[in-house]
Amino acid sequence: MALIHAGVADANGLADTLKDNLPAMLHVFFERHCGKLYQKHFNTGHRVLIRDGFQRRKNREYPKVELFSDLHATYDLEGMNGFGDFLIVGDDFSETGGPAYAVAIHITFIDADNDNAMYVYHFVSDSQDTPKDPAGKFGEALAKMIKVLGKPGTSKVLETRAVEEFRELNARKHFPGLGYIKKLSMQHHIETLADYFDRQP
Repeated sequence: MALIHAGVADANGLADTLKDNLPAMLHVFFERHCGKLYQKHFNTGHRVLIRDGFQRRKNREYPKVELFSDLHATYDLEGMNGFGDFLIVGDDFSETGGPAYAVAIHITFIDADNDNAMYVYHFVSDSQDTPKDPAGKFGEALAKMIKVLGKPGTSKVLETRAVEEFRELNARKHFPGLGYIKKLSMQHHIETLADYFDRQP
């Protein structure tokens, strides 16, 4: 049985109610809603910490690169058996939206030279004055990405299948739609973490 901890006020009361069942449960903590004082009431069973590493902004406001998370490398130090995140989408849901004035491609990478912390590149289009021409803006953002990636093996960004597809889109000068671009970025993030854990002793 899994218990998703995401905002219960009375941790002590909940733990007391479940007492004998706690060791057999999977506890999933949304860090945003469950601090250390909350988590201490559920220190048995399997524990997973979910952290939102994606700092959501307007596309034009993203820096070129920033820290995403180190939880994949430190979850055991947090007393956890596993971890999770919200990929390059973030935990904040919004029903509002509209045409993008800027197009951004978000690509995560693990920096072996910095204790295996994960960072995220934000490749943002130069054109930002009008919501028109998303294909052209994607081309601008993708050109920046390809320049940073360089040749395979020369960048800290893993050459995933998603990156290969981005390269193919660049070669064909094809715009697959904004939703598909986000899907590729999410796929790349998952492939990057899978590769990291495949290489752990």
